[in-house]
Amino acid sequence: MSNKNATCANPRLGRVGGQAVMEGVMMKCGEKYSVAVLQEDKSITVVDGVHTPVRKKHKLLGLPVIRGIVNFVETMILSYKTLSVSADAFMGDIEEEETKFEKWLSAHLGAKLMDVVMTIAMILGVCIGLGLFIWLPDLVLDFIEWIGKFEFGVLRALFSGIIKIGIFVLYIFLVSRMSYIRRTFEFHGAEHKSIACFESGEELTPANAKKYSRFHPRCGTSFIFVMMLLGILVFTLVFMIPGANSAWYIRLPLRILLLPLIVGIGYEYIMFAGKHDNAFTRFFSAPGLWMQRLTTHEPDEDQLKVAIIALKCAMPDTFDRAEVDAELEALKPKKEEPEESEESEENEEKTENDEN
Repeated sequence: MSNKNATCANPRLGRVGGQAVMEGVMMKCGEKYSVAVLQEDKSITVVDGVHTPVRKKHKLLGLPVIRGIVNFVETMILSYKTLSVSADAFMGDIEEEETKFEKWLSAHLGAKLMDVVMTIAMILGVCIGLGLFIWLPDLVLDFIEWIGKFEFGVLRALFSGIIKIGIFVLYIFLVSRMSYIRRTFEFHGAEHKSIACFESGEELTPANAKKYSRFHPRCGTSFIFVMMLLGILVFTLVFMIPGANSAWYIRLPLRILLLPLIVGIGYEYIMFAGKHDNAFTRFFSAPGLWMQRLTTHEPDEDQLKVAIIALKCAMPDTFDRAEVDAELEALKPKKEEPEESEESEENEEKTENDEN
C-alpha cells in the first residue's frame, strides 16, 4: 500500500482540531469543543461547549470553497469566544474592584458586555490585518515606484507577497520574544503533539505525546502561508487584465473582493494536505511547517496533560468522561487537615487529670 493510501485510510485524520488559548488548549471535534486551562496549583479546569456550524443548517454553505470561507469566519468567532472562556477560567478567582467606566459598561450592557467587547476586538483585528497585509504592502510598492520612476507591472503581486510574508515573519518573531506569548506557543506545541498522538492510534499519555512532532500540516500557521502563496498566484493572473493594476483605488477593492476566494481555496488545500502525504503536499506545506518553528515550542508535561484532557473531553464518544473527571479530581491539590496545637493537647491532658 502506498503512503498516500495509508494516510487516507486512517479514520482518525482530521477528526479533531484545536488552538492554544490563555494558559491552556481548546480542542474541537464536530460540534463539541472543550477548553482546558492549567491553574497555578497544577489543577486543570475544563469548560465544555457546543458550536453548530452554520453550513449544517444550509447545504449551500457546505459546498467546496464556500465552506472554507464560512469556516474561516466561524473559526475567528469561536477563537475569540474560547480565548474569553480561558481567561475567565484562569482568572476566575481573582477579584478586582471595577473602575467607574467598567461599572458604567456593566450597567448599560449587562450580560451582553462580553459579546460587545469580543465583536469590537474582532473588528479591530480584521482592520489591522487588512491594513498590514493589504494596504501597507501596496503603499510601500507605490513609494518605491515613485522614487525609482518605474512600474512593477504584473510583478507587483510577487513583490507584494514577499512584503506580506516579511511582515508576518517579523511580527511572529517579535511577539514570540514575550514570555506569555512564548508560553502560549508551548501550549500550541502541546496541541499538535497530542493530536498527532491520537491520530497515530497510540495511547494518549504525556510520555507518548512528547515523542511526536510539534509541527502539523493542518495548523493555522500553514493556512496563512498557503493563503499568501495563493494570493501571489491569483493576483499575478488578475494584474494581467488591462486596467486591473492601474491605480491603488482599483487594486485595493480587488484584493478585498478576491480575499474570500483565496481563503476558500486555501481551506480546501489544507484539508487535502492533512489527509495526503506526497511530494506535492510536502512541497507546498514546507513553508508553513518551517514557520511553526516560531509559532510552536516544546511543551512540558503539564502542558501536554492539558492538551490531552481537552482532546478527551471534546470526544466523549471515544473517551470515557468519567475516567477523565477522575483524572481531573486527582490533579486537584489535597487539603491539609489542621494539626492540633500544643495548647489544645495540654488542655486535654489537664481535663483528664481533673477528672482523675
